Formats: sequence, C-alpha cells, structure tokens
Amino acid sequence: MRKLLNSELGRKSIDQFREAGKSPFIIVLDNIRSQSNIGSVFRTADAFLVEAIYLCGITAQPPHREIQKTALGATESVAWKYFGTTMEAVLELKQKGYTLIAVEQADGAVELQDLKIENEKKYALIFGHEINGVAQDIIDICDFCTEIPQFGTKHSFNISVSAGIVLWELSRKHKSKRVSV
Repeated sequence: MRKLLNSELGRKSIDQFREAGKSPFIIVLDNIRSQSNIGSVFRTADAFLVEAIYLCGITAQPPHREIQKTALGATESVAWKYFGTTMEAVLELKQKGYTLIAVEQADGAVELQDLKIENEKKYALIFGHEINGVAQDIIDICDFCTEIPQFGTKHSFNISVSAGIVLWELSRKHKSKRVSV
C-alpha cells in the first residue's frame, strides 16, 4: 500500500461541488454553542455532499475564525441558511416535504442501525444543543427520532461526531443517485 497524494484524491473544486448532485439531507443545528462543532459539521457535510445546513438560534454563522479553523473552507462549498429559531427552520422544511428526524435519545426513538430510509424522500436531520439536546417543541413536530446506540459510561457523543456517524449510516443506506438542487 501507498498513501495517496492530495493530487490523486479527485477532490472537487468549490464550483464543481456547487454543481454536483447532493445527498437528500439537510442538517439543522438547533442552538449549537461550540463554533468548533459548527465548523466540523460543515466539513462533514461537505464530505457527504449534504444539500445544506440550517443554522438556528444561538448557532454562530460564517464567517467566523473559530468556525473556519475546523471547517477548512467547507463554509464556502456547503450551502447554509440562518434562522432566528429552530422552529422557523423545521416548519419551512416540513412545508417543503422533508421528513424530520431528530437525533436524540427519546422515548420511542429508532436505533440508527434500524432506521429505514426511503430513496424517494428528502430528510432533515436535527442535531441539538451540546447539553440540552434537541428542544422538546422541535421533537414534538418531528416525524421520528433516531438514537445512536452507546455502550459505555457516557450518554452522549460530541455533536460533530454524531453528525458524522448519522451521515455515514444514512448515506450508506440511501441507494438513489444524488439529487440536483
């Protein structure tokens, strides 16, 4: 084996990324405090060709030095939109026909590995505040919750880790071609 050079990776330019078909996923960040987490989610969204990120409430917006440090330029490639409240964002997405999935430990949550994805649907994945999680009023209007199984002493993952795990699993399960936006 030989480690590949960056020039061999076939990375898209920002223009190519913008023109590329996207995964049928929008990430909703519900009041995320950490700008490093926000930047990491941008970078993960870029890797999985996510349609967009919706930044809500106290979630900081690019350009911001702390976001840029972890995003490594992904704020230039990934589309994003800011909403004063998460409710505004999810109501817009619901009106546009997205299936709303809160990533949260909740009564009746579907474990991530058991989550069924329909190829013809579009999904909004809602990730919550680092301490308080997804707000209950948002959970109340979601179609369902999914939970990442955990087996240790801790009861949560860092939000950016959760986003990576969920996007990997949903991208793996989603069998259709990328959608054009």
